[in-house]
Amino acid sequence: MPDADLLITGATVVTPRGRRRADVAVADGVIASVGAGRPAARETVDASGLLLLPGGVDTHVHLMDPGATDREDFPSGTSAAAVAGVTTIVEHSHGRPVRTADDLRDKRAHLRGRSHVDFGLAAHAWPGSAAAVAPLWAAGVTFFKLFTCTTHGVPGHDAAALRAHLTAAAYAGAMTLMHCEDESITEAAERELRAQGRTDNGLVLEWRDRDAELVAAASAALLVRLTGARASVAHVSNPDVAGYVAAERGRGAPLAAESCPQYFLLREDEVHEHGALRKFTPPARARVPGDEDRMWRLLRDGVLTHISSDHAPSTLAQKRSGDIWDVHFGLPGLDTTFPLLLDAAARGRLSYEDIARVYAETPARTYGLWPRKGALLPGSDADLVLVDPGAEWTVRDADVRSKAGWSPYAGRRVTGRAVRTYLRGEPIAVDGAVAGDRTGRFLPGPGATSAPAPTP
Repeated sequence: MPDADLLITGATVVTPRGRRRADVAVADGVIASVGAGRPAARETVDASGLLLLPGGVDTHVHLMDPGATDREDFPSGTSAAAVAGVTTIVEHSHGRPVRTADDLRDKRAHLRGRSHVDFGLAAHAWPGSAAAVAPLWAAGVTFFKLFTCTTHGVPGHDAAALRAHLTAAAYAGAMTLMHCEDESITEAAERELRAQGRTDNGLVLEWRDRDAELVAAASAALLVRLTGARASVAHVSNPDVAGYVAAERGRGAPLAAESCPQYFLLREDEVHEHGALRKFTPPARARVPGDEDRMWRLLRDGVLTHISSDHAPSTLAQKRSGDIWDVHFGLPGLDTTFPLLLDAAARGRLSYEDIARVYAETPARTYGLWPRKGALLPGSDADLVLVDPGAEWTVRDADVRSKAGWSPYAGRRVTGRAVRTYLRGEPIAVDGAVAGDRTGRFLPGPGATSAPAPTP
């Protein structure tokens, strides 16, 4: 009998600690060996000339399922993930938020058989509901999503409510992802802008301004240190916010800092031309090339700890269905985040080792999924992506697999592309197309008290 189910030979294996030519053997869905001999296998894949990276781990995804599935659902969103090279996501949808253990159970049941990739599920933190933290954490959520300003219909936490939640999270050992914009500032700006009758695209920048994000992030980071809770600041948009987060981390706060491609590649002034197609929050902040240079440097240096897509799609028709006040926030991102990181490596902004760190190992570690996910180690799930680092192609709306059907990066020429993605040793995407059945499994969070075996 063969010793392995799959043997990938000839690839350059990339981890955060370096790269080397090595053979990777897979048995029973996990990595059996990396470079330790060449066992007999049922299937051998010659990957000469390709890079082999851990499958992407995207920990900030909105698939609207169940809920507003006209915007996105699990089958379409996770097919985009698989083709791009992402094998694990953590999802939370605002339309039908998870607030109780029963909500989590019902959502798991609904999603059975609907995902191409493995997935964790987040709960939403509600002001005044700190008592819900411990039972939800024990039920298996991956983290709590918390807003400091009312957004997507989810109420914001003021400082007192935030402290109460973080205190409960610290006691339970739970993780929190914090959307930081100060509600008093955004509310005052909205009142003034509406009183002026403003409906121009530029109001987005004044409504959700830099100060609102900075004030909320600084306060939240301080409260993380004071309570001892573990947390991450979501979608850090600019170096000033990163600086406050890093300062509290340096004082002992167990605090991560997530960012997203839009804060490295899109410019603040694009909203004037593109309107709702650049309506996301916090908005893009970069004004000059130096702003982008600083963000890439912060990511290379680990001040920004990891990358996510913040995939929050709407179709073009939905984005054009009202004025700038009314249309949905958010961008599609699962189709493009991994390719844009590969392009950044090709352009010298990052190394391929950085990609393995910021889009696989660090997010997996941050949310308690490592070393099962985000690692190329014996015993880790065989979630692998083979990359052609020299492939040149153009992002096109027509190729977007998300229900959004468009990308803010359409027309951008990029270098580097996933050519084959494996989930637990089975191919789920080959040459730009999904492969096989939807075999993605629910991943109970690290606090699950009776963690069931992952089920389809």
